[in-house]
Amino acid sequence: MDAVGIYEILKLTIITILWGTGPILLGALVVGLGIAFFQALTQIQEITLTFVPKIVAIFVLLILTLPFMYETLLQLSNRVFDLIVSGGV
Repeated sequence: MDAVGIYEILKLTIITILWGTGPILLGALVVGLGIAFFQALTQIQEITLTFVPKIVAIFVLLILTLPFMYETLLQLSNRVFDLIVSGGV
């Protein structure tokens, strides 16, 4: 396999990682901004107020997006395995 093929696999891997983790990271960002806005309005600076809702949101989003993440990783692995079988790697 030449350098172009390796770069293609690396590009597909990075895109798969971004698509797989994107919904969870975006949800954590939205929850974090909402909590920061709430803290700025009420001036409550409790440290557990920032962590607990984010952890709950991340677990809920992980459960909801797990089938999507599985499908995305399955597509990547199928493409890489097809390259291995065809002798491209």
